[in-house]
Amino acid sequence: MSDIALDEKLDTLDPLRHLRNNDELDLIPAQPPSIHNQTIELAFPSSDDPEAYRIKLSVDASPGCGGIAWPAGEVLSRYISRKGGLKGKNILELGSGTGLVGLVAGLLGANVWITDQSPLLDIMARNVELNALQDHVVVKELNWGEPVPQDLLDIDMILAADCVYFEPAFPLLVQTLKDLAAGRNSDILFCYKKRRKADKRFFALLKKEFNWSEVLDDPDRENYHREAISLLRLTRKH
Repeated sequence: MSDIALDEKLDTLDPLRHLRNNDELDLIPAQPPSIHNQTIELAFPSSDDPEAYRIKLSVDASPGCGGIAWPAGEVLSRYISRKGGLKGKNILELGSGTGLVGLVAGLLGANVWITDQSPLLDIMARNVELNALQDHVVVKELNWGEPVPQDLLDIDMILAADCVYFEPAFPLLVQTLKDLAAGRNSDILFCYKKRRKADKRFFALLKKEFNWSEVLDDPDRENYHREAISLLRLTRKH
């Protein structure tokens, strides 16, 4: 049995087994240590204006790596802002961190749930308020691998950026994606930055439940490819 197959079998029996022996895990990507309670402003394009949409973002590394803006989140935000067409759609962002991607979707007129673990809820709520998006964006706790609340199941689009970095969470993230996509035709945009060989384990798990294709209609694609960032569209296999 291959190492990946063995890991997958053990994960099925005990999804959190890595947490009990994590001495060798590179758990999070390197992050700037000095980011604490700062506010930044980011601009995103429309189809004809390179700075059509502006987001104020409170960033703070104190609650963990999710409290700052990461490159894949900016890539996905630029893509959806340029494409547009989100007004009135129900959108859920997974692993939102600061909430950046979901905030951009809210600015475009979508009804958005930005989700993450409890330590990041405060910074997400702060960013919703900073951008006066209370009518469009709701902050919600969602722990991967746990049952998805009923009010998060009527979704037109699922967005996820920079969610592939914590190896013990790989099977949990796949499970949540599977639950959200069950019986629906939701559009799933998944943006990630390749950092470690272990990322292959995530995609080995993902391919059991999803097919994916690279998004090719992004004019920025060549630029972010040089930074090992990929933007994918996932479709549920069954």
